[in-house]
Amino acid sequence: MFDIRLYDSLGSTNDEARRLAEGGAAHGTVVAAREQTAGRGRAGRSWASPPGNLYLSVLLRLDRTPGRLAELSFVAALAVADMVDAFLPTGVRATLKWPNDVLVGGAKISGILLEQADGATIIGMGVNVAHAPAGTPYPATSLAREAGEASAASVEACRTALLAALAKRLDAWLGAGFAPVRAAWLARAHPLGTPLRAGQTDGAFAGLDADGALLLDTPDGRCRVVAGEVFPSPGDGRASGHRA
Repeated sequence: MFDIRLYDSLGSTNDEARRLAEGGAAHGTVVAAREQTAGRGRAGRSWASPPGNLYLSVLLRLDRTPGRLAELSFVAALAVADMVDAFLPTGVRATLKWPNDVLVGGAKISGILLEQADGATIIGMGVNVAHAPAGTPYPATSLAREAGEASAASVEACRTALLAALAKRLDAWLGAGFAPVRAAWLARAHPLGTPLRAGQTDGAFAGLDADGALLLDTPDGRCRVVAGEVFPSPGDGRASGHRA
């Protein structure tokens, strides 16, 4: 399904995938790099990208409405979580935070960025394999840190496992729609009732609606969140929030 193009160094795999999309690159083109010199996450934030971690972007050409294509954020997060699980010690499992943060032990291990270009959807994914960035405003971790010396998580093994997991999750989404994706995402998310803050709104986590919006129960009723950063509410006592 995938045609992998591997580079020693790129500014951004998403930018290269965009360039290829504009040149007519086919569905399933994958841009991977051993390092990025200008990696970025949501809202243009920089993403530290030294050698030793996994950086790739997948170009997809799918006949779906923009609203449906946004569901790929959840599909990608599940695929990353599947891959991460494969390299974690027995009993340790990746969790998810809305909309697409992948965590281990409350610390961020991956970033995911969806972009549109020339009729294609580009899914950028970065996974901390050997290194976790220091000095971030949120806890960060890596597969090497979580699995220790017993880890078999080379970048190449992780790339192979991630693309296999993504192909499986994509097939399921294309065949059955968003409902099973939503259920699988919720199974890895905060417990219902967890106090969260979205922007200036505090509330209890009430799941996702049918379109993937975050639901919070507030004193003024149920709130539907479609964009923005989500953190544990102040004083909740859980691990601090994460940003891509």
